[in-house]
Amino acid sequence: MYLSPDFVVIGGGIAGLRAAIALAPAGRVLILTKGEPTESNTGYAQGGIAVALGSDDSPALHAADTIRAGDGLCDEDAVRVLVEEGPPYVQELVDWGTRFDREPDGELSRGREAAHSVRRVLHAGDATGREIARLLWTRVSSFKSVEIANHALVTELLVEHDRCAGVRFYDQNGFPRDARAKATLLATGGAGQVFRHTTNPRVATGDGVALGFHAGARVADLEFVQFHPTALNVPGAPRFLISEALRGDGAKLINARGETFMTRYHPDGDLAPRDVVARSIMREMETTGGAVFLSLSHLDPDYVVRRFPTIADMCRQIRLDLARDPIPISPAAHYVMGGVNTDVWGRTSLKGLFAAGEVACTGVHGANRLASNSLLEGLVFGARAALAMREPPQAAPLASNRRAAPATPNIEPRTASLSLTTTEVRDLMWKSVGLFRTREGLEDAVAKLDASYAAHRDALANARADDGDAWKQFNLVTVARLIARAALRRLESRGAHYRADFPEHDDVHWKAHIVDTL
Repeated sequence: MYLSPDFVVIGGGIAGLRAAIALAPAGRVLILTKGEPTESNTGYAQGGIAVALGSDDSPALHAADTIRAGDGLCDEDAVRVLVEEGPPYVQELVDWGTRFDREPDGELSRGREAAHSVRRVLHAGDATGREIARLLWTRVSSFKSVEIANHALVTELLVEHDRCAGVRFYDQNGFPRDARAKATLLATGGAGQVFRHTTNPRVATGDGVALGFHAGARVADLEFVQFHPTALNVPGAPRFLISEALRGDGAKLINARGETFMTRYHPDGDLAPRDVVARSIMREMETTGGAVFLSLSHLDPDYVVRRFPTIADMCRQIRLDLARDPIPISPAAHYVMGGVNTDVWGRTSLKGLFAAGEVACTGVHGANRLASNSLLEGLVFGARAALAMREPPQAAPLASNRRAAPATPNIEPRTASLSLTTTEVRDLMWKSVGLFRTREGLEDAVAKLDASYAAHRDALANARADDGDAWKQFNLVTVARLIARAALRRLESRGAHYRADFPEHDDVHWKAHIVDTL
């Protein structure tokens, strides 16, 4: 195992793998994964990858859609990088052999999803992320300069002389290891497991955000958590993602009376931005007192099963017919727009530390991510971070539209139950820091999480260093606390952040990416 590699990559999703491919010719690369190589949010990405490759499309049009969905908070420099560099990087995937769906004439099939003005989403059935990950893992495995350590528990970033000098981790046998490197990349994915209901895999506990924060790197925009509108909602069944691509191909949201309802909430109906659709579903359920369903019964059943085989098979396992039965759905935590603050080259505020993909916050998504921009983000910014990692280390400058966070109000920690369990954290976040937020609920969450954070920090000091559960719990509480405190701080509603007590935008005070540090 390389314990003095040139580069360390933490995470095995699209951002980390694309970075490793670019780093491999420049030196020895150590990839650390938390679980199995295939266990990442990339593998769970069903819908596709958005990119302006069609004759009716352009990077400028893709940028306009991204900025509109971001609700006034997108960093336009980051958006420009995403949409202009996306086409050549995606074409590279095509050239390498990614099996995207094609039309009978051989052209790449392009789907449409919510808030896109044209059809631009490339897909591989309804398992696009899995197919891209397969291709990237195949290429990574071909490099002799790349070593992979699975089931690695990263507990700390090594910081020396105000720069990241590598990582401390425990290997799959529980042995402590220090890997020292000239550049380290956080590519750990998201934090959906902070919430009771999520589409994310079990490994998505926000470890990278916690690692960066505790090392002293800036984090930003963590109040913006996207709740996917359509996750399977069947008691006893997993909260399986029902891709937005279904609505792009004509699926309809209906209430318990079989009525379509989305046009009452937004003129774009079922293809309104995700934050709008998610809140509208919750309001419809409250208004009607019944469930909400996704219906494809008006579409050709053979096409439905052929186009969405993974989702159809999952439904079949719980005795539902995707093509004919109304599919019970409700929102679930899906994607965190905020994360470790970076520039467009993946540089964080800590020299030697980089971040890319969902763990990072370039500002590209603003307050609400445009559908299918996540895989593109990981691809583009993972590659760019690798290029920057090969250069002399420097910290990212603080952009003019990013400012230090106003102080969170002082709140007395709750002492009744200091150390919250994982279940208690997830229930608290869903109840008080979910789709609808209020000062009262947020203050209650912050008080409990502040107390739990202190208790877990103290307990960890006395725990076995390789106690994986203790570290995972500490990271989960850390990220939950950061999200709750950020949501309490932002006194407006914007994108995925909705404050019932501040339901309007406030561009004068809050049109900015606000950063936090330890």
